[in-house]
Formats: sequence, C-alpha cells, structure tokens
Amino acid sequence: MATTNSNTVPRSFLQVASAEEVASPLRVVQIEGLVILKIIKHCKEFSPALVTGQLLGLDVGSVLEVTNCFPFPVREEDEEIEADGANYQLDMMKCLREVNVDNNTVGWYQSTMFGSFQQVELIETFMNYQENIRRCVCIIYDPSRSNQGGLAFKALKLSDSFMDLYRNNNFTGEKLREKNLSWVDIFEEIPIKVTNSALITAFMTELEGDSPVAQCDYDRLQLSTNQFMESNMEFLMDCMEDLTMEQQKFQYYYRSLSRQQSQQQAWLQKRRAENNARKAAGEEPLPEEDPSNPVFKLIPEPSRLESFLISNRIANYCNQINGVAGQSFSRLYLMKALHD
Repeated sequence: MATTNSNTVPRSFLQVASAEEVASPLRVVQIEGLVILKIIKHCKEFSPALVTGQLLGLDVGSVLEVTNCFPFPVREEDEEIEADGANYQLDMMKCLREVNVDNNTVGWYQSTMFGSFQQVELIETFMNYQENIRRCVCIIYDPSRSNQGGLAFKALKLSDSFMDLYRNNNFTGEKLREKNLSWVDIFEEIPIKVTNSALITAFMTELEGDSPVAQCDYDRLQLSTNQFMESNMEFLMDCMEDLTMEQQKFQYYYRSLSRQQSQQQAWLQKRRAENNARKAAGEEPLPEEDPSNPVFKLIPEPSRLESFLISNRIANYCNQINGVAGQSFSRLYLMKALHD
C-alpha cells in the first residue's frame, strides 16, 4: 500500500510567518499558476516515488497566498540526515531573499499515489509546522488521479479540535464524544484559487490559436480506466482488512474490560462477606479496594487515531471509484449513441 513520505522540518529552521494572532479564519489558498506547474513537474518526474517540497508566500487576512515553491532533495533512506535537509532549505531561502523573492514559509506540498496520504506522518509534520507557523497548509497532488482527466490538487489543514486532542494524546471514546469529533473532522480542506499576473494572462491569450480545432479529441472517450479502478479496489480491500484488525483490538479491549468488571464484583462480594464476618467477631473491616490487586489495574483503552485515518482512506478510495465509474458510464453511453 502506498505510504506518504513527509519531510519533518526542524524547529530551528522554520520561519515564523506572523507573531500576531490572526482573528479571521483561513478561507482560501491562492496559488499562482507557475507554482502549480512546478509542483506538477516535480511530482511527475519522480512518479511513482513520493516527493515533497516547500511552499513560500504570504499570509494576508483570510487568504494564504502561495507565490513560490522549491523541491526538497531526494535522498536514500540511509542518507536522510535531518540537519542536512534543514541546511539545504535554509540556504534556498537565503538565496530567494537575496533576489527579492517571497521567502516566508506557508506550508509544504507532497505527492501521493491514489490518495493514500492520510497517515500519522502527515499529522506529525503538520504539528511540527504549526508549532512555529500560525497558519500553514499542505498541498496534496496525486499524479495517478490527474491521469484520469482531473487536476487532483487538495489544500489541507488540521482542525483545531483535533490538534488539541493530538497534543494531549487522548483519543479515547469518552474524549471523542466530549469533543464531538469523528473521523471526518481530522482534516479541513481549504478551497484553492489559481491566479496569474496580468502579463502572464496576456501572454497566454497571445498563444491561443485563432483557427478552430479541426481534429476531434477522441482521447477523452478512452475507456481504459481498468488499472486505476483495480488499484483503488486493491487499496480499498487492504484498508478494510486494516479496519477489521482495529475493530478486533477494540472488541478484545471491551471483552477484557467486561471480564475485569466481573472479577471486581466477585472480589468485592468476597471481601464484603469477609468484612461482615470480621464485624461479627469485633475486628476492624478490611478496605473494599486494593490497588495492589491485579483485578483493579486499569486496562488502557486503545487509541482510535489509526481507525480514524483508515476510515479517511476508505472514504477517499470510495469517492475516487465513484467518480471514475461515473465518468466511465457517461463515456459508454456517449460511445453507444455514436455507434447507433
């Protein structure tokens, strides 16, 4: 199953975008067209390997402007040294500052395959960034989904309620019910707005051809979505197995808890009978709770974080299958009409 490769940025490197409290919530992520092209180029060059990069820009009111980006170097696992990565990013930002380019960190981007980005590593990277930056986003780009005819970009951030629970590492059922938090409340998707300068818009207008297209684009009618559908189905089945294993952990926990409560009741009944006998004999009663007894040892409740992330991945795969299947049916009906 595809995993997300997130670069953890040291606290000493991250630049604080703003030290003031931001009153207005983040409404939109405004990305320049050149940044979109640089992200696509970087992710497709190394596909199917997963890559990451830094986002630079400005935090203006309720808009997070992304005006530039640069890729992180790709290293082998045994060569990944956190200090070297931080030095590289620091040098890049110094160079950008020298040429009068925006060098404020506003987040990072990363590629994914078939939308399998909901991992614990992504959350840890978010927490690392947001310790130093008031507002930041992660741009997710999926080259495999883009090959099916859509520009698969997502801008994500962690919800405030989820971050509070994650800092306390408290994902018990009671705490989740208290916060009214479900698996859909982990990530917040921010709308993306692509902008270009007036000069670039004018240049793109000049590049447009005056003559109408004479040759029909039949590539849009291709029905070859088998590989994409098959991969999504395989990942979906893997996620269902993982979710079943997580549910088995909770079933084991509740069985153990029920067994412990039965043992506690039996022990208490025995102690109360013993105390009644001691009272009849004029002796001091024994305490009805014994912390040293293994029967009263608290059984830790398993964390629900992993099951929440798996549920997010399942929903993502289902949405992708539904979207591609709907497009395929439309093409089939269109091809049938053309054939008739």
